[in-house]
Amino acid sequence: MFIIFLRFTEKKSQAGQFMDGHKAWIKRGFAESVFLLAGSLEPGLGGGILAHHTSLADLQQRIAEDPFVAEGIVTAELHEFAPGMADERLQFLVS
Repeated sequence: MFIIFLRFTEKKSQAGQFMDGHKAWIKRGFAESVFLLAGSLEPGLGGGILAHHTSLADLQQRIAEDPFVAEGIVTAELHEFAPGMADERLQFLVS
């Protein structure tokens, strides 16, 4: 499992130009069952994504395809996470 933080750079003001492509990239991640959760880092710092069922190399390639990353609107911070315990509702996340 991976946690991705997408933190805005000094190019944040250009985000609107690439928002449609970024949203399509996120939707594709959900459609392909890689993304479990996505949302904003508050207050207005960027976004966060929880990903699973992918390799590090494949996820790095996927992140590089995000228009926000490709255009330097955000920098991506990727952390691998191995959950060992979970609430029973989230037990499917524990390997």
